[in-house]
Amino acid sequence: MSDVNVNQILNQMRAMSLQAAGKPVQETGGSTDFSSLLQQSIASVNDTQQRAGKMVEAFEIGASNVSLAEVMVESQKASISFQAALQVRNKLVEAYKDVMNMPM
Repeated sequence: MSDVNVNQILNQMRAMSLQAAGKPVQETGGSTDFSSLLQQSIASVNDTQQRAGKMVEAFEIGASNVSLAEVMVESQKASISFQAALQVRNKLVEAYKDVMNMPM
């Protein structure tokens, strides 16, 4: 099992999410607690899914400023961000179970 820094991975995920959304990426100088990183990541996934849902609705009603390609790209971004969050959750649950099964 490789030794991976979870905070570094979450920071990279958040930076990629911000880049995909076209927002500026802010570098964090100090360490941030895990709960706030997790909350920000979940909020980012939620924002991506909400944006995709709005684009789908706009396309369905025939808005002229939304193309099928944009809708598909945004839907795929939402799907990928959700799958990444799901994998992080699965790893956290697995780590929790490992810690709980450790002998004292």
